[in-house]
Amino acid sequence: MSRKLLITNATLLSESGSPLLRNQFVQIDDDLISSIASMNEYGGSHDARVVDAGGKLLMPGLINGHNHAAMTLFRGYADDLALQEWLHNHIFPAEAAAINPEMVYWCATLAAAEMIRSGTTCVADAYFHSGEAARAFSDAGLRAVVGHGIVDFPVPSVPDPAKNIETVAHFIDSWQGLSPLISPAVFPHAPYTCSPATLKKAKELADAKGVRLLTHIAETRTEQTQIIDPHGSSPIKHLHALGLLDKNCTCIHCVWADAEDLDLLAERDSAVVTCPQSNAKLASGIAPVQNMLVKGITVGIGTDGCASNNSLDLFREMDMLTKLQKLANADPTSLCGTDVLKCATSSGATAIGLDGLGSIEVGAKADVILVDVSGAHLTPLYNQDFLVYSAAGSDVDSVIVNGRLIMHARHIVSFDVNEAVDRVRSLAVQTGTLR
Repeated sequence: MSRKLLITNATLLSESGSPLLRNQFVQIDDDLISSIASMNEYGGSHDARVVDAGGKLLMPGLINGHNHAAMTLFRGYADDLALQEWLHNHIFPAEAAAINPEMVYWCATLAAAEMIRSGTTCVADAYFHSGEAARAFSDAGLRAVVGHGIVDFPVPSVPDPAKNIETVAHFIDSWQGLSPLISPAVFPHAPYTCSPATLKKAKELADAKGVRLLTHIAETRTEQTQIIDPHGSSPIKHLHALGLLDKNCTCIHCVWADAEDLDLLAERDSAVVTCPQSNAKLASGIAPVQNMLVKGITVGIGTDGCASNNSLDLFREMDMLTKLQKLANADPTSLCGTDVLKCATSSGATAIGLDGLGSIEVGAKADVILVDVSGAHLTPLYNQDFLVYSAAGSDVDSVIVNGRLIMHARHIVSFDVNEAVDRVRSLAVQTGTLR
């Protein structure tokens, strides 16, 4: 049986510089937008469920291009530390004690609640026991690219590093084509945790299975000195020498990318996902996003895990991104709000290999959100830039993914959020991370 949803009395985003489109209706048939028109042409519900969007703006759902969702367990656990100390002396040991399938499922479910409530309809996640993360996102109704981690040392989901590629291949086979919401991926963690041989095998696996490859790269100033057997004079040149850079590769962070690195990324058509709040909190630096866009590199936005952020709200991330670029370039015209919004929607989808998401047009996937624009902080409503500079995740009223209403009037209807909160709180006590 087909599923129909009709959104009435909506305000829609329009092209940059154009007025917002008011008093519109949008019809959704199954998972696609089937019609957009003025309310003057509205002819009734036609057996569809009707959602009145009066006082609300309908826009594409936000794309979180990088997250470690299960790390909700470690939110606030080890704040105010440098990346390598934070990672090696606190996070890695805590993960070794805490990671198991139950932890990943419930902590990813809690992350899904936070993301849905702040307008995210799709996430690119990267962690371990990734089948449980995929199950959590699928149960929550959230679209996801789910990368299974690969490192050259034992982790709870892969105690024998010699079997890391085999384990990830099994994960991909288990999820590929199983759900319209889930796209499996390969996640070699970084060139300082994966040898050149491992990185090459990860790339070969991604190509053989036809899935995305996600990897951390050029996050810190000192990363080059930590790379295992460097094959290039920079982390990005290292990936290029190993054959990882191409259209199917998503490079996460790229904070310390020089002009030659950016030329390589552009030439190889590799995408970048920037995580401005995480990079700022860890004092890693400011990625040269303005220069990336000038060179034609596809850029998405991610929150990173909330252990290094502590929020999964992409509205906060957009605001931080544009302001940091203006500050870094000493130019208030750098990275305007419209460009940032594109990074969080259509370009963000392309950056993680999901072309066709992130727009409001007939034939597009019905991953959309309704933002309540009636508040004092959003009045008056001149143009779409207010979404970057004034809106917050708490302004999101309703969320639709794949044509299914999963949050309405701030209430998530796809799962029990309170159960997830209780489960994660209990896990924090059991594992000793909550003292």
